[in-house]
Amino acid sequence: MALHVFFLIVTTTIVATTVSATDHIVGTNKGWNPGINYTIWSNNQTFYVGDFISFRYQKAQHNVLQVDKVGYNNCTIEGAVGNWSSGKDFILLDKSKRYYFICGIGGCSNGMKVSVLVHSISPPPRSDVVSAVHSSEKSAAPVTFRRNFGSILVFVGLSMTICMLQDLMSFG
Repeated sequence: MALHVFFLIVTTTIVATTVSATDHIVGTNKGWNPGINYTIWSNNQTFYVGDFISFRYQKAQHNVLQVDKVGYNNCTIEGAVGNWSSGKDFILLDKSKRYYFICGIGGCSNGMKVSVLVHSISPPPRSDVVSAVHSSEKSAAPVTFRRNFGSILVFVGLSMTICMLQDLMSFG
């Protein structure tokens, strides 16, 4: 029984410390504004399913629309699948695919568009990345947490197998 409790505590600790996400602030400290090359910004980011992309801008001046590739290339809003206008928009990237975002209030033609490719599998946590919460909206570094479900599943499976073997051996 004590072994069961030990494995439960260890498993819970590992799951609690490895499951989380990254918040990518578009344009980092420059925000969502005209005249910024968001292609360079997005090319320097790595996005995974479960991460967030957030847009910071003047509420009355801009917005964010999720569009398809045609809408992105032509700065058109027909068929937009998402529309945000709070000035602090947090958008969950919940699928492995390419996402397209534009400003639908005229900003797209002034460079306010960004495309991001979201990957399905994340690497193990890096030791050089510190998990933290933004202390400032102007922070240039994203809040980084990573998922490592493969390791979690292997550990949980191994823990369950050991507990079942222990149970079988105690009946013999």
